[in-house]
Amino acid sequence: MKHLEKLLWWLITGKRGGINRARIIKKLKERPYNAHQLSKELNLDYKTIRHHIKILEENNVIKPTGDSYSKLYFLTDEVENNYEIFQEIWDNFIEK
Repeated sequence: MKHLEKLLWWLITGKRGGINRARIIKKLKERPYNAHQLSKELNLDYKTIRHHIKILEENNVIKPTGDSYSKLYFLTDEVENNYEIFQEIWDNFIEK
């Protein structure tokens, strides 16, 4: 099992709030968003989004660009290039 696969399993299924982190990853696959946009798109509190963004950023799943207010988030190249790993974990997770 690759490091990225282990990390994603832990972030999505092994920690509280994993479903929200997975939803953020899925949204960022579509296009970049800032925290406020993600909050609206996912119908989650802004502070909740910021919390999960921090976790995803610290674990090199997403990366920011821009200044603090208009900072956009993207998937890292590693996650983007291995998105099928995330998708497999997500598919297994939502089946349960």
